[in-house]
Formats: sequence, structure tokens, C-alpha cells
Amino acid sequence: MWIRKLILALAVFLPALLYSQLQPPPPKICGSPGGPPITGTRTRLKDGRHLAYLESGVPKEQAKYKIIFVHGFDSCRHDALPISPELAQELGIYQLSFDRPGYAESDPNPASTEKSIALDIEELADNLQLGPKFYLMGFSMGGEIMWSCLKHISHRLAGVAILAPVGNYWWSGLPSNVSWHVWNQQLPQDKWAVRVSHHLPWLTYWWNSQKLFPASSVIAYNPALFSEGDKLLLSKFAFRTYMPQIRQQGEYGCLHRDMTVGFGKWSWSPLELEDPFTGGEGKVHLWHGAEDLIVPISLSRYLSEKLPWVVYHELPKFGHMFPLADGMADTIVKSLLLGDQPLQAS
Repeated sequence: MWIRKLILALAVFLPALLYSQLQPPPPKICGSPGGPPITGTRTRLKDGRHLAYLESGVPKEQAKYKIIFVHGFDSCRHDALPISPELAQELGIYQLSFDRPGYAESDPNPASTEKSIALDIEELADNLQLGPKFYLMGFSMGGEIMWSCLKHISHRLAGVAILAPVGNYWWSGLPSNVSWHVWNQQLPQDKWAVRVSHHLPWLTYWWNSQKLFPASSVIAYNPALFSEGDKLLLSKFAFRTYMPQIRQQGEYGCLHRDMTVGFGKWSWSPLELEDPFTGGEGKVHLWHGAEDLIVPISLSRYLSEKLPWVVYHELPKFGHMFPLADGMADTIVKSLLLGDQPLQAS
């Protein structure tokens, strides 16, 4: 009899234990009891969530150009493109950066999708009264979001700069030789982390927090991911004083949601997009470093070939962190705003 009771107890206890291990802890919402304090400026969205933001450059009332910058993975509003004050004053540039949902001081969005972030950006622009059109720039995972903005809010865009964008290996229209080539440039542990994010998103938290197998090397800042050029720029990125704030609400609502959305199952592909600026009133610029080991360049090359309206800039001596190189931010901005010619690989 006691054996049956033991089996029954185990049958109840073990699934419950497994379920508890798979579930991420609840987020520590900024401003809630026991949560991190609110230190930045925030705006409230229609659904009640808040986005924290940071303004730089000239005052928006005096600006000729208004730019929203979308940060990458494991970053926040303080990681805006480092446009020089001199250029901002010369051209009249206002830059708005914000914490994407779940990062730093922006509320998590448990229902986030590739579309929801584009709509958040549009609502942010309206809340801050940026006018009917604005420019967009996005880096890395923020670069991938630029495709969603071109899909869902293109009518609000004056021009777009896509910097070292993360890609989704399952986008429709990608030839298998292209997707497999990019896929096989990842470290084995990242193949598994991305595979889990796509096929088993409910397992993403456990996979990236367990100790049995190597999890995402990007989350762990594996030195093998940085090119020689990146290593020269790491001092500008790796020792940010605000780094503890980036994940302060919990890794699931920022890092893991980024992975499940970015590598998830999209109902469309950037390859299906049409030129949003057929009247010549704006341009889409795509920038990528040829030595990028974090986001291999092959996918950007293919997208630029198949989307002839994209102005492609390939940087032969740079890796993933090229926007931090001296003078590069100003070069990117001038190309976006003034229509400079594309840089070609040598």
C-alpha cells in the first residue's frame, strides 16, 4: 500500500517540481513594492505600461531632424548612438532613445510580439509630440526591429538606418544555403539557445538559467564573439556604469523575451517588404561590419541584394560594435539625413 502512495505522491510532486523550474520568476516592476526605483523620465502607453526615455541633441522644438534610436540586446536608453554635440547643433538633431519593454525602467510586456514594439514606438512618438514623421535607427536586436517598423508603421517614417541587424533564420523566402551558412557561423551553444527560442519558447527561461548545458554565449559575453576590431571598442561598452539597471526587473522580461520574439515564428518576412519611400522622400540604409562574429554579415548581404531600395554600407574592417568607433555615429547620421553615397567593401 505504501508503495502505491509513494508512486502517487511522486506522480504529483515531480510534475509540480518540473513546472516550477520551467516558470520564470515574476518581474520586479520599477516603482512597485520591492521593485527598483524609478529614476528616469517615463511616458504612459494606452495599455497602462510605461516606457522610460532619454532625450539628447537640440531641444525638439528647435530640431530640424527628429530621430528615435532603438537599442540592442542587453542594453538600454543610455546606449543611444553617440552623435557628436557638434553635429547635433550643426544639423539640428534631436535624438530620443528609450528602454525597450522589460529593460531598465520600462515595464515588461508579457504579450510582446514583433508588431507590438513597432506600435510602442509609434505611440512613444505621439506622446512626445514628434510630429507626423520621424527618423528611426536601430542597432543589433534593435536593427531587426527596424524591419517590423517598415512593415507596420512605414507611414510615420522619414528614413531608417539599420545597424548590424539580428536576423531570423526561419524568415520565409530565405534560401536554405543562405540560412544554413549564417546558422553554422554560430557557436554550438548559441545554435541550441536560438533553436529553443524558436521551437520551444516556453523553455527559454529554463534553458538560459540551467547549469547542465552551456546557454547563450551572448548573454554570458563570451570573448570568442568579439572580433579584433570589437575588442578595441569594448571599453566603451563593457564597463557601463548603468549595467546593473539593464536587467534589474528580471532577465526573462528583457533578454529572454527578446530571443523568443526575435527568433520566433513570424507571419511575414522582410523579403516581402516593398520600398516605403517610392516618392524619393526618404531612404533605408543598412550597415554591417564584415568581421561581425555576433551577427554574421551574410544575411544582410542577401537582404540588400534582394531589396534594391536598401542603401547598403559594408564596413570591411569592423565587427559588431562599429557604431562606437570614433566618428562612425556622425557618418551614419549624415548618410541617413543628407543622403551620402553608400560605402562599399574593399
